Amino acid sequence: MKGRYPGILSDAKYGKEAARLFEDANKLLDRIIEAKLLSARGVIGFFPANSVGDDIEVYSDAQRHTVKAVIHTLRQQQARKAEGRANLALADFIAPKESGFNDYIGGFAVTAGIGSDALVQQFEAAHDDYSAILVKALADRLAEAFAELLHEQVRKTYWGYAPEEDLSNEDLIREQYRGIRPAPGYPACPDHTEKARLFDLLNAQESTGITLTENFAMLPAASVSGYYFRPSGSALLWGGENQS
Repeated sequence: MKGRYPGILSDAKYGKEAARLFEDANKLLDRIIEAKLLSARGVIGFFPANSVGDDIEVYSDAQRHTVKAVIHTLRQQQARKAEGRANLALADFIAPKESGFNDYIGGFAVTAGIGSDALVQQFEAAHDDYSAILVKALADRLAEAFAELLHEQVRKTYWGYAPEEDLSNEDLIREQYRGIRPAPGYPACPDHTEKARLFDLLNAQESTGITLTENFAMLPAASVSGYYFRPSGSALLWGGENQS
């Protein structure tokens, strides 16, 4: 079904089935909340960092003498039609090491899928595949919502670069906030293997219970991980006074 909530509920083609699905999902969500059938855990971290070419060096402490990890970023490969338009990499949004700026990078890993496997198995044993699929879909949406909530708290409190932010739900959907949270495996950073370095930095497995498979998929599947970049981090802006 193609459409956006809440308009899809009254859509001439999809409205009836969309409304039924919405009602079923809310009933199951109420049951999950009342019986505490799913749990969520998350971890965030902020680390001293500077870019070196297409890489991001993450340092052990504020003195920046020891490199704790190197995050490899992939530069855009497409030919540009517009003259002077750059092919960017995420490293471009962290201050270059030679600039003298003391920049930082953040990271996160969250899950809302703790308990989902047991609940799915319960429905499948009862031959209720519809509810089993709904559990997976709800857990996925809850994980994304958790990631959205934590990012808001990062912007307003934990990193605190946008304490006065007051965005509507529509603004959030359109990503009108300052800063980004790209995730390994998506176009901005397509290499899934970078999750291993991210998880090591965050001590994510011990903190959240999320594990990585040999192909770097996350378990529980209803999990999200990625990086935080603050809005001032752009190689196009460096120059001037040092900042910490």
